[in-house]
Amino acid sequence: MQYRKFFTFFTLIIGLSIIASSCQNQSSKDNAQSTDSLTKDSTLTTKSDSIDKASYVVKSLLGKELKMPKMPEKLTQRLADSIKVLKKRYEENPTEANAIWYGRHLAYNYQFDKAFEVYTEALKKFPDSYKLYRHRGHRYISVRKFDEAIADFTKAAELAKGAKVSIEPDGMPNKLNQPLTTTQFNIWYHLGLAHYLKGQYDQAIEAYLECMKFSDNDDTKCSTSDWLYMAYRRKGEKEKASNVLKPINPAMKLIESDAYHKRLMMYKGAIEPETLLQAKGEDIRDQQIKLATQGYGVGNWYLYNANKAKAKEVFEKVLQTNNWSAFGYIAAEVDLMNLQKN
Repeated sequence: MQYRKFFTFFTLIIGLSIIASSCQNQSSKDNAQSTDSLTKDSTLTTKSDSIDKASYVVKSLLGKELKMPKMPEKLTQRLADSIKVLKKRYEENPTEANAIWYGRHLAYNYQFDKAFEVYTEALKKFPDSYKLYRHRGHRYISVRKFDEAIADFTKAAELAKGAKVSIEPDGMPNKLNQPLTTTQFNIWYHLGLAHYLKGQYDQAIEAYLECMKFSDNDDTKCSTSDWLYMAYRRKGEKEKASNVLKPINPAMKLIESDAYHKRLMMYKGAIEPETLLQAKGEDIRDQQIKLATQGYGVGNWYLYNANKAKAKEVFEKVLQTNNWSAFGYIAAEVDLMNLQKN
């Protein structure tokens, strides 16, 4: 769920990190076994702790060098300060929780290579941590490594079987500072997304149907339903896709999934597609993420209606935003790449 307010609530991130990490079980396994080592990734640049802002961070699927989006100076400094705190905490006490929070903040700062190092090193100590696999898998999606993401989320799903369903603290809190998802939800949600981005729609549908079991509020129901609907449409199963839309209605109580809700309402015929391209947000970052999310849905709508030229135009508009880690942006890349091949 991509479009969470970041600037106003950033100071809460550090507090959440400290609370979450201090409440975790501090014990480790003496018989820890090695996991797959972090291999050199051609989509990533090699950087030290401080990012070289002149270099690119990731190469897009279309070969474009994607640089770190600009952030306000004060926010950049606060993020750098929090990384120092969390790095020290992790080095002094390398628990599962401390690794996760340190890795998450590195990723917020687009230091994906460092985040992978932290997660991979932590997995050597905690090889049965489905939470570590869940977070590393998420960032494999960010850098367009979908096969690696699928492997991590599949492993996470296996390890999470029988585990207590637990709320996952937000790294980027919503406007109510109310976490809405569980770790189990996030495993299946992102596994479905990785399969979808690979064009593996049967597997995506299977994952999203499982994810629906953990979608227990209107926000998660909307986000899961949206990707499930799209997977069915990509397979040409219009009736099943239509059934996904039946529970969606204007009265749903949403905190953060309004962009997904608007896409679903558009698919139902209640909203004109072009209105979704006029995305509004609480700040420029929020606006651009919503444009990427809503715009991708509009491009899909044109694809479903056999208008490839218009779909391509909308997908290109999505790629004009600078939030290239947004799922709508990544999915637009995939579809543009496929349209260029055909």
